[in-house]
Amino acid sequence: MADMITKDMTFFEVMRTYPEAVKVLQKHHLGCVGCMGAQNESLEQGANAHGLDIDVLLKDLNAIVE
Repeated sequence: MADMITKDMTFFEVMRTYPEAVKVLQKHHLGCVGCMGAQNESLEQGANAHGLDIDVLLKDLNAIVE
């Protein structure tokens, strides 16, 4: 079973480990590639800050891992 992306991972960690995640983040209107906070901000923190449902974001991100 592949590793799963979790809400506690930082945006940077997700993008570094799964480069294809950038497209998923862009789909959710998250410009994480150029954001300074991406290195320290967790997916959950970013989702909350942008008014996104973390469960929906994780589902879309984990679809690239499967």
